[in-house]
Amino acid sequence: MKKIVLPGDIIADKPLRLDHTIVEEGKTCSTVIGMFDEAAGSLIPLEGLWYPQPGEKIVGIVEEAKLNTDVITLNAPYKGLIISKFSETSMVNGDIIEATVKELDKTGTIILVRPRVLYGGKVLAIKPSKVPRLLGKNDTMIRQITDGTKASISVGMNGLVWVKGGNSDLATDAIIRIQEESHVSGLTERIAKMVGSTGQPHQPQPQQQG
Repeated sequence: MKKIVLPGDIIADKPLRLDHTIVEEGKTCSTVIGMFDEAAGSLIPLEGLWYPQPGEKIVGIVEEAKLNTDVITLNAPYKGLIISKFSETSMVNGDIIEATVKELDKTGTIILVRPRVLYGGKVLAIKPSKVPRLLGKNDTMIRQITDGTKASISVGMNGLVWVKGGNSDLATDAIIRIQEESHVSGLTERIAKMVGSTGQPHQPQPQQQG
């Protein structure tokens, strides 16, 4: 059984030799937000990773489409699950989708609702901690990229980003640059200059005669 633990939570009533834990009064306590796998006896820190909240949008990839449920890969320590009877969307293995988080159940599985297949395009993986910077305040940064490159972009809070059409290569470069330079001041201005007003590849100017 897997479960989310918080700093100070008791994960075992006996001493365990695990990273990110301390032993107090013979009991093992977590020192981080993490995913504890009781069967495997492992604790995976989630700090810096994505912790799902109800209502958040995700981008994922269908790992296994079944008759009653669809299993979704989410770039996270847990899987997503779409219960087919609550979805009118037909999916197959390998489909890229966006969906909304309903809840994180006690087994560490994310229940997803309102799936939509994103056809074509490509998926980028960035650090979930960088997603707020990619979106920008009131979505100003991501709107700047989509307006400049004319690409369709869907950003999942889990760190997966779908890009299609327009100048998708330029959009990809801008997304990667935001991840790498999110801590550097003046990033918004640099991205604006990078994508320009049209987002079209640079065309060489004709040489003047004479």
